Amino acid sequence: MTVGFVMLCHEALNRAAQVARHWAERDCPVVIHVDRRVADKRFDRLVAAMSGYPNVTFSERRRCEWGTWSLVEATQLAVDKMLHQFPEVRHVYLASGSCLPLRPVEELKAYLDRHHDVDFIESVTTEDVPWTVGGLDAERFTLRFPFSWKRRRRLFDTYVRLQRRVGFRRRIPPGLEPHMGSQWWCLTRRTLTRIQDSPERAAHERYFRRVWIPDESYYQTLVRQHSERIESRSLTLSKFDFQGKPHVFYDDHLQLLHRSDCFVARKIWPWSDRLYDVFLKGGDGMARRAEPNPGKIDRIFAKAVERRTRGRSGLYMQSRFPNRGWENGVTCAPYSVLHGFGDLIEDFPTWLHRATDCRVHGHLFGPDRAEFADGQRVYTGALSDSVDLRDYNPEAFLTSLLWNTRGERQSFLYGPRDTGGILSLMVADPNAQISVVSGAWAVPLFRSAQDFAAVRREAARLQKIESAQLALLRSGQTKARVRIWSMADFVEAPMEPLQSIIDEIGTRAARNVSEAPTMVDLTGFGQFLQNLKNEGMQPHLMGDFPVNPNYDPAPAEPRRRPYLMR
Repeated sequence: MTVGFVMLCHEALNRAAQVARHWAERDCPVVIHVDRRVADKRFDRLVAAMSGYPNVTFSERRRCEWGTWSLVEATQLAVDKMLHQFPEVRHVYLASGSCLPLRPVEELKAYLDRHHDVDFIESVTTEDVPWTVGGLDAERFTLRFPFSWKRRRRLFDTYVRLQRRVGFRRRIPPGLEPHMGSQWWCLTRRTLTRIQDSPERAAHERYFRRVWIPDESYYQTLVRQHSERIESRSLTLSKFDFQGKPHVFYDDHLQLLHRSDCFVARKIWPWSDRLYDVFLKGGDGMARRAEPNPGKIDRIFAKAVERRTRGRSGLYMQSRFPNRGWENGVTCAPYSVLHGFGDLIEDFPTWLHRATDCRVHGHLFGPDRAEFADGQRVYTGALSDSVDLRDYNPEAFLTSLLWNTRGERQSFLYGPRDTGGILSLMVADPNAQISVVSGAWAVPLFRSAQDFAAVRREAARLQKIESAQLALLRSGQTKARVRIWSMADFVEAPMEPLQSIIDEIGTRAARNVSEAPTMVDLTGFGQFLQNLKNEGMQPHLMGDFPVNPNYDPAPAEPRRRPYLMR
């Protein structure tokens, strides 16, 4: 007794011939079905290549299309020929032209001898199927699918919606409980004969002709009626991605295929010469009696799916880029945004760099240029300081900067004069640590020599912008870590906020600040704010600054209490 192979082929016929010869030379009958869409010249070459093998034959050809009954019909024709032409076959193994044997045929024969009455087929009820992709589980058995999903997608979807709207439901034939599973099975002659010769075969075929993807449900359902012992698993390694498309194996998957202990794998890239050489010509030199266990490599495939769908934090991949919300983290690393500090402290980036060893940039989103640290014009990753390039996509500018410099903490100045669109990204980013001194934008106006009317207009504009920014920072949807001080509070006690920033972003061991920064001269700033008020503009983000902080009126002489002389 032996095992026979049914092969469904439609492309890479040269590789299919290689595999068929491998099995035929080891006394395994092979029945090949070639898709009717394959050119006759290619088919004739395959027939000629197999002419020297009496145990290789071809079944009647059918035009096959994914998801349709034609695949089941092609399988039935090949199985019928196998059962009638090769009576010594005890198990029939269904494979495709892109399948590749991973273990010696002798091991497969010995394994099936130990399980001579077992049908190996994945067969589970629709309620227990977690892998269906496309929104159709039980509905594939209760609706009709006369149109091709691949060629006539719009008509397919329209007809499905129409059936749902009118409440149409097909009647499942009596005695059938729909099951689903992998198309690739290994069934006993007894079970296949019962299915093929069943008196209800015509009724079953009429029903499954209008089931969606019947090659994953026809044998999987009927085997429950006729099998004496089922192992609901496949002996073929076949993995699918999150879109329901099969994973393709290449030469660099050699060790992965070894680890699966499966007898056959699909889908193999036709140009994987090393895989075909190792598994067909030389063998792997490893005799194994292990159970086929594709679950051993499920963890690797799960990681691959996660990497493809989620990617790495802060890396915007082609598979997700246009879809907002698909990114795995907005940015790849923590960074600090310092709002207002550069207006109050002389050469603040240099001082903070000395205190923390952190990379501190100027106004990366300033109106004139991206102020990279040390005055650089082009920064890591070929990022230009050009305003036009930066503002074409400011979010990509920031995420690229952080990705290109991962491993080094980045900090930069920000304010109401800068490009405002980037703030919404930073507010939604858990990696962002935003420290704000509100109202500090008024200090450069105070120190400027502009006409006061122009100063007033600019102050009103900047205050309006910063008010909107503060409202965004205080919103309930903020995921960034935000701390806000008014300018008056900061000027009164600057070291406490600065110490908290240093403790947060410093790469050195936490320690107290040893070098105090040089604050700008704010003499007369209170009077400046009063002048703005006198001109009709109400500056309210700075806190309470007295008009004359040096004014100290002499205390009035206390009145003496009268007393009575006796």
